[in-house]
Amino acid sequence: MRLLPPPSGNLRSIVCMLAAVGFFALMDAVLKALSARYPVLQIAALRGLTALPLVLLYIAWRGAWHSVWRVRWPLHLLRGVLGILMLSLFTLGVRELPLSAAYTLFFVAPLLITALSVPVLKERVPAAHWWAIAAGFAGVLIALRPSGDALQAGFVTLGGLATLAAALCYAVAAIAGRLASRTDSSESLVLWMMVLLSLGAGALALPDWVAIQRTDAPLLLALALTGFGGQLAITEAFRHGQASAVAPFEYSALAWGVGLDWLIWQSLPSAHTWFGAAIVIGSGLYLVRREKRITEVHASAEHP
Repeated sequence: MRLLPPPSGNLRSIVCMLAAVGFFALMDAVLKALSARYPVLQIAALRGLTALPLVLLYIAWRGAWHSVWRVRWPLHLLRGVLGILMLSLFTLGVRELPLSAAYTLFFVAPLLITALSVPVLKERVPAAHWWAIAAGFAGVLIALRPSGDALQAGFVTLGGLATLAAALCYAVAAIAGRLASRTDSSESLVLWMMVLLSLGAGALALPDWVAIQRTDAPLLLALALTGFGGQLAITEAFRHGQASAVAPFEYSALAWGVGLDWLIWQSLPSAHTWFGAAIVIGSGLYLVRREKRITEVHASAEHP
């Protein structure tokens, strides 16, 4: 007998994941708009500062104050540093690239998490997974288009490299978060990330701080609401359903990226971007499907 979450739980989680991806895509569009007028470190600070009041209200509503202090501070500090780097680098990436291109490169993050789980989490990764990881990196190279003419006109640019560095920071932060979640509450993970993002990025951005324009108030409100809504939705998504059933829907971000690029910036991905994205997404879906099969086999063995 397999003790797996019921289909209704997975359906609810898939809906939450689709909502989370939509929220985060809209947040990224706001980041891209703000990046034209403010330094990337200031935008990272604003991301934390605008969301922090909502996070505090949410913790108070849940009555979870007792759980946010018993934490492993080294892991939270590491996540804070990586969060500042990731958000700053990703903002730099979307400032230089269309959202759809930035998402294509950022999709390498799940592959990096799988690779890092071996030395850090001591997980065993089958040989077939390594082939999928290698294929995913090949897809990234295709999206980067590292040919002679592309060094001037392609994605081997500051924006492309910044997006890849952001994906690496995200992957390491995800591993650190997975370690911290073994003992620390989800409320503490969200709260201290926002606090460290606000204080750390704010301190670094202070020397070059640009006065906030009143006309940008709606964008800052949107930044707060989309970031907070996305965080709640993605937490709910993984709380009730199988990760292997939910995770593939993260790739719906590419559809959001293409749509927002077309609606706001009147741009569409080039052919090599589509081809690279297909390879990266295919590799990620293969890893998720393999993981689901392994989980089902283990469940069957433990509960025949």
